[in-house]
Amino acid sequence: MKRGSKEQGIKRIRIHDLRHSYVSLLIEMGFSAVAIADRVGHENIDITYRYAHLFPSKQVEIADKLSIKRGDIE
Repeated sequence: MKRGSKEQGIKRIRIHDLRHSYVSLLIEMGFSAVAIADRVGHENIDITYRYAHLFPSKQVEIADKLSIKRGDIE
């Protein structure tokens, strides 16, 4: 990472930062916390829920889809 960042003239980021971005992307793609925890190897689902601040937008999306399914919204 250090060498590649230097060669490309970009800011170096930590491996942990890449992992955080990956988990954030999976949340945005709509995967469940359980699926994400399994994918990234979190030993406990509570670790995945540390990203809870990213999940609330998904709740609105879920509610909207349920309303469409029920016929409330077209």
